[in-house]
Amino acid sequence: MIGYYLIIGLATFGGWLISNRLKGKFKKYSRVPVRSGKSGAQIAKEMLDYYGINDVKITQGQGFLTDHYNPLKKTITLSPGVYQGANVSAAAVAAHECGHAVQHAEAYQMLKVRSALVPAVQASSRMQQFLFMGFIFGMGAGAGLIGNVLMMALVVTFGITALFSLITLPVEFDASRRALLWLDDSGNTHGIEYDGAKDALWWAAMTYVASALSALVMFLYFLLMMAGGRD
Repeated sequence: MIGYYLIIGLATFGGWLISNRLKGKFKKYSRVPVRSGKSGAQIAKEMLDYYGINDVKITQGQGFLTDHYNPLKKTITLSPGVYQGANVSAAAVAAHECGHAVQHAEAYQMLKVRSALVPAVQASSRMQQFLFMGFIFGMGAGAGLIGNVLMMALVVTFGITALFSLITLPVEFDASRRALLWLDDSGNTHGIEYDGAKDALWWAAMTYVASALSALVMFLYFLLMMAGGRD
């Protein structure tokens, strides 16, 4: 199982590098004020109003870069720095989360598919650790039927995770595209402000790309093990 640990190590290191880069970009553009003087919460409210979305609540959450849109509760939760900040980072993140709300309102197909997969992904994530430990135990006991069943279960659960991660990519890129288009058209970002928002959202998207690549490699690893023998 050396290959498994190597993949996990490389994925963790790569994710750490990109996450650090994103945090650095966010902090950099947090020091660049928007000339409009609007906070992230105000930007979000204005964008929702523009699209005629009046059933989504904007709330302040906790932590750092914990911003998200909940399609079930129809809430946009912004971290304190985004909710209160009147800077490029806050404007970009707030508009991005509103981009998800617009996707929901317009029944964007990829968001619908992603939302439908959430229960299966949550169940798969909970099962993977136990399945992997069971597989190791099964190998130690001579594998056989138990090992084969566990291997198949690992392939299925990692396949679901990989599919979810891949579907997440167009959802995130589209939300950023909508955000940047609206920020530009509405005049809420100008020149270097717009460039900064685009840069910050690009690095945010790279975290999803890294996650998708990691999930896909893990799925292919177990699939190849099942098809052609074990490492």
